[in-house]
Amino acid sequence: MRVGRRAAIDVGKARVGIAVSDPHGILASPVATVPRTELDETVKAVIEALVEYEPIEAYVGLPVNLSGASTESTKDAIAFALALEASAEFEVRLIDERMTTNTANAALRASGRNAKNSRSVVDQAAAIVILEHALTTERNLGRQPGKATSELQADA
Repeated sequence: MRVGRRAAIDVGKARVGIAVSDPHGILASPVATVPRTELDETVKAVIEALVEYEPIEAYVGLPVNLSGASTESTKDAIAFALALEASAEFEVRLIDERMTTNTANAALRASGRNAKNSRSVVDQAAAIVILEHALTTERNLGRQPGKATSELQADA
């Protein structure tokens, strides 16, 4: 496992959740939820939230439907990932995020939070799920998880 913090970003229509790992890729922790505004402004807010952590790479959740097909949210996440990588000093990779929000909501409910008082943290919790999946994949397979943005451009 490579040494260095990783970040995960859950891109939503209203908010963007951010989580980071420790330098050894063992623990994923919430960092922030930023409001979703114009693309450039949101990317800038995400980079500002991550600057002190100096991640070696970031994973953006790639929402696809259960059969793996693209949706409008998929296109939105790809556009966000491309804009983030163009502005950031770290690599950006996309990770399949099917069911992460459901998993995050279930975990929050299990901890005693209801939907109303979870809105502000559910995106962070979803980012943690994305990050934990990426870290487990790297540990188990010994390679970078997800897809590089350059691979997406080649697939298009």
